[in-house]
Amino acid sequence: MLKKGLLRLGIVFLYLTSLLPFWFLYLISDVLFVVIYYIVHYRRAVVQQNLANAFPEKSVQERRQIERKYYRYLADLIVETVKMITVSEKQIQKRVVATNSELVHEYFAKGKSIIAVAGHYCNWEMAALNFNFVTDKRFMIVYKPLSNEMFDDFFIKIRSRFGGQPVAMKQTLRKMVEYRKELTVSVLVGDQTPVRHEVNYFTDFLNQPTAVFLGIEKIAKTIDAAVVFYDMKRVKRGYYTYTLIPLTETPKETAEHEITDMHVQYLDSMIRREPQYWIWSHRRWKFGPEDLQQ
Repeated sequence: MLKKGLLRLGIVFLYLTSLLPFWFLYLISDVLFVVIYYIVHYRRAVVQQNLANAFPEKSVQERRQIERKYYRYLADLIVETVKMITVSEKQIQKRVVATNSELVHEYFAKGKSIIAVAGHYCNWEMAALNFNFVTDKRFMIVYKPLSNEMFDDFFIKIRSRFGGQPVAMKQTLRKMVEYRKELTVSVLVGDQTPVRHEVNYFTDFLNQPTAVFLGIEKIAKTIDAAVVFYDMKRVKRGYYTYTLIPLTETPKETAEHEITDMHVQYLDSMIRREPQYWIWSHRRWKFGPEDLQQ
């Protein structure tokens, strides 16, 4: 009971914090950066190892610059995520802009549903909220449930604020087959880490063999959906654009693993362009192909 009470207080605190204006939240972010980078050293060893593996061609000094920029952006991302609790429709449309939303309507005119592949890059959650205003069709946001039920419900409410339909990862294929007679848009994050017993495929990502889910490819072929990639850019603090990059509108004609390799390699190139906006503190490479042979 005490734990639940504290969690409820935490949620109330986050809600009240989200009512603060963006400019004040970024002042909090400036302080938060100092705390997590210089005082707490939050997962700095993980970040440094990930950067060293991904960019062996860069000097230690170059990687350290990326590391520092990453933590500064991570602090911004934290306060922006809190702001999403109460952010207005007007603010979302002002701060996140789709550069080619007409592509969605072109696919719908062809009778094609859309699978939009994102990465943990820039503010992917804010972009997903913005996508609600691009189409009036059913819009599904696939997510990985949190272990804490109270916080999981809390984030479901945030993701569904403007009409999006959150779908738990394990229910994705069933839901999409259920709505196969409708035109839909579904957003999936393409750089999730599979658990070891679910690994079926490794591909090259950021200079190392990386286990990836094949679910996006499987779903696209099952419902014959067009596949696009979210290319996100940070314009300035708190402002983003995203461009929908067509990968294929004929998924059934692609070779095995072709769609998977396409979206992984596009994410790779986006990260290399401005690496500080990817989540480097995540333990993405927990095992390699050699570990599965043991």
